[in-house]
Amino acid sequence: MAKRPVPRYDFKAFGEAIKTARKGRKESRKKVCDEMYISPRYLANIENKGQHPSLQIFFELMLRYNISVDQFLMEQPAGKNT
Repeated sequence: MAKRPVPRYDFKAFGEAIKTARKGRKESRKKVCDEMYISPRYLANIENKGQHPSLQIFFELMLRYNISVDQFLMEQPAGKNT
């Protein structure tokens, strides 16, 4: 049986938001990685290439930098956003 074709979500915007928030707090990538027990290369790939993070890391980064997932996962309606 063939796999159902499902488009992969593009995490580039999420990675850019993480990088901006991290730099805004003046945190080095190494410091974040040491505290989260992940490799610097993994975080760099999330920030720069839009690599899909694990659900756990996605959740921890959202909480760490107080980023709302809604802005990345919810579709914006056409027209005004009130």
